[in-house]
Amino acid sequence: MAKVLGEVSCQDGEWKVTNRTDKAAILVATGNRPAPVRIRLRRLNANQAQPYSPDGETGVWWDRLKNALGTSSDAFVEASLRQLQSAAQLPCSGISETALNAALAMIEGVAPNNEIEAALAVQMAATHAASMSVLSRLGGGGGGERRVTALASAAARLLQAYTTQVETLRRVRHGGSQFVRVEHVRINEGGKALIGNVNPKESG
Repeated sequence: MAKVLGEVSCQDGEWKVTNRTDKAAILVATGNRPAPVRIRLRRLNANQAQPYSPDGETGVWWDRLKNALGTSSDAFVEASLRQLQSAAQLPCSGISETALNAALAMIEGVAPNNEIEAALAVQMAATHAASMSVLSRLGGGGGGERRVTALASAAARLLQAYTTQVETLRRVRHGGSQFVRVEHVRINEGGKALIGNVNPKESG
């Protein structure tokens, strides 16, 4: 369990942690789920950072990343991490370990079985981050009507895209078949009932 000891705020475009201690500590219960795979970032420049193992166990760490992304390809893992660095960011933030680790936890929660499912999971994590970023800019509805309308429209499109991605993942895993569950059937005297898929024969 973890205890939050400070308060995080966004000031002048940067996230800062104050020294104020909360009276009631916030406890996070992890239950029986293993801790998700995490990364550390070594900043190379303003737009790029090199990921590395947080505990020095590089081989085990890399294997966990491949397992989280449902792949045996080192190149796929490296490309996915680069894509997430650019796409999954927090409001008021550029490249962020917190944002990248949150995205990885979400992807690992999807538990992709192959690269196709992993690509969808990466898109879902990036779309979620973008949605939250746009919604945060809406704030309390400040700004002109045109700005608020544009942001609300963008947020709605992103949220719809996320829903579509979730549905696409479901179809990839389970196919597009639909099931009808019959709870109760009443047949009057002399009547007949047929339950199941009915394919009428072609005429002639």
